[in-house]
Amino acid sequence: MDNCKIRMAMVGGGEGAFIGAVHRIAARLDGQIELVAGAFSSDPQKSITMGKQLGLAPTRCYDDYHMLLQSEAALPESERIHFVAIVTPNHLHFPIAAKAIEYGFHVLSDKPATLNLSEALQLQTLLQQTNCLYGLTHTYTGYPMVKEARHRIATGELGNIRKVVVEYSQGWLASEDDEQSKQASWRLDASQSGISCCMGDIGVHAANLTEYVSGLTITSLCADLNTVVCGRQLDDDGTVLLRFDNGAKGVLLASQIALGEENNLTLKIYGDKASIEWSQMEPNSLWLRMKDAPAQLLRTGTGTLCHAATNATRVPAGHPEGYLEAFANIYLNFAMLIQARQQQPDVQPEDFDVPSIQAAVRGMAFIENAVAASAKETKWHPFNIG
Repeated sequence: MDNCKIRMAMVGGGEGAFIGAVHRIAARLDGQIELVAGAFSSDPQKSITMGKQLGLAPTRCYDDYHMLLQSEAALPESERIHFVAIVTPNHLHFPIAAKAIEYGFHVLSDKPATLNLSEALQLQTLLQQTNCLYGLTHTYTGYPMVKEARHRIATGELGNIRKVVVEYSQGWLASEDDEQSKQASWRLDASQSGISCCMGDIGVHAANLTEYVSGLTITSLCADLNTVVCGRQLDDDGTVLLRFDNGAKGVLLASQIALGEENNLTLKIYGDKASIEWSQMEPNSLWLRMKDAPAQLLRTGTGTLCHAATNATRVPAGHPEGYLEAFANIYLNFAMLIQARQQQPDVQPEDFDVPSIQAAVRGMAFIENAVAASAKETKWHPFNIG
């Protein structure tokens, strides 16, 4: 990249918002992106105060995203933002992204992409009519050993994929007392989060990870979603059986009421030649198990790893890299994508390993298909998009 930093604005991520700080750390980690503007809260005074605390120029701390986009678009091209990072509750993702695209700004959004599938499809249509780029922060695709697992499957080392097992278990919503936090309250409110809490929040990550690593696509599913804690309107636990386009079968477990679990995302993929296992709780390790050989423990930064895994690694072996670095890999790739688009108009997010609008649409489709399937007595349902 050249010496010109990519200029970012943030919408959301104000006081008390966990994910906003994560996005800001990830964006600045590699020194290629600069946060220059923001509308951080639905309360104008809180938004401006937050911007000043972050050291932004007072003139670029905005009351709301409408003012942000209008004002930034009026600035000279050498000063205005390149992209908008969206870190609000789900119901605001689409209107902010759509308005940003209307003004000609690129978008990097927290997941899930929108409130519902219809909005995601509208967003896809908008993008097809513009030159704007769109990325989605499916964080776990940013880990080096996730990229290594994907490479090994793509090159045939596992052979024909037969079975996929993915688990994402948390315990942070295990009781009614856990509902009082800012993070919990909007996720359990359908008007802000959409039709699902657990599948919309973490199940969609698990589904994305299975398709990203395996190279397969989900074609049908059978779902059993549950509301375990009394009084909740949305699911906090669920199990989904999966069928993939090559005939493989899978199981997706997601729970936010698994008491004692922290952030246990684990992926196992079984082929007819070998299998892999990766866990977010031990992200620098990837287990490779062959049929008639000792299991191999592959580690970040050691041995001969694929180009994508090596590029996603910042420090020598034995120095732990984790969630923030994985997040930063998506931001760095998005920054490089923006730079490349200035020279190559046809470059796409997939060319820089950035989760794209296609991943966004499939994520929303997964959520809606899982909820719909769970409500039916019929066992298997096709994975429908639109």
